[in-house]
Amino acid sequence: MSVKIRLSREGRHGLAFYRIVAADHRFATSKRYLEQVGIYDPAKGIKDGTRVNEELAMKWLNSGAQCSDSVKAIFKEIGLFEKATKAAPKAAKKVKNVATKTAVSTKKPAAKKVTVKTAKKGE
Repeated sequence: MSVKIRLSREGRHGLAFYRIVAADHRFATSKRYLEQVGIYDPAKGIKDGTRVNEELAMKWLNSGAQCSDSVKAIFKEIGLFEKATKAAPKAAKKVKNVATKTAVSTKKPAAKKVTVKTAKKGE
C-alpha cells in the first residue's frame, strides 16, 4: 500500500481549512484516510494556523509515506521535515559473501512425466 501525507479540504465556501492526513494514494482526496496527522488553516498562516501531531507525522514519514508538495512545504516551514530526515535510519551496507561452493548439487531431481492414453469408443 502506497501511503501519502496530503491535505484534505474541510469547511464551508470561503472559510476553508485543511486536515493533514495519511491516506492510501488510491483514496479520494477528501474522503477516506488512514489517520489524521494535523490541521492547517491558511487564513491564519503556516506558523499560527498549523497544528501537527509530530509523533504521528514521524511515524508515517519513517514508515515510507510520501508527502504532497504542499504538505512538504508546511513540514519544512515548521521544521518537521528536517527532523524526519535526520531520524531516518541509514541503510546498512550490503556485504557480498564470496565463499566458493564445492561441486555438491542441491537441486532436486526433476519429477517424471506420466502420460495417459485414453481409449476411443469403437476401437
